[in-house]
Amino acid sequence: VQLQASGGGLVQAGGSLRLSCAASGRTFSIYGMGWFRQAPGKEREFVGRISWSGGTTDYADSVKGRFTISRVNAENTVYLQMNSLKPEDTAVYYCAADPGGWGSSAASTYTYWGQGTQVTVSS
Repeated sequence: VQLQASGGGLVQAGGSLRLSCAASGRTFSIYGMGWFRQAPGKEREFVGRISWSGGTTDYADSVKGRFTISRVNAENTVYLQMNSLKPEDTAVYYCAADPGGWGSSAASTYTYWGQGTQVTVSS
């Protein structure tokens, strides 16, 4: 499966962005999906994940209550709605697919990765 992340950009602190991750192929609905981010000079970190059905989501403490992951399997797309953005949310955001169906907070769970989209939050 190929993943294409989009929707990044420059936003002021307190603003919102919605990232999209479009997947190719007809098996998207079986994949657990995750979002990760990597800031300059830092390691890639987990943001959130959603199970194949959308029934289970999980978030990093740093984004809980501000970010929401959703998916539309009929459109082969997963979304990351980001509200109340902070300068520390600045990073390249990546989507990833887990053939196991559930995703996790561990990057090693995921087999497929998108190319990343830049999010910059100004203070």
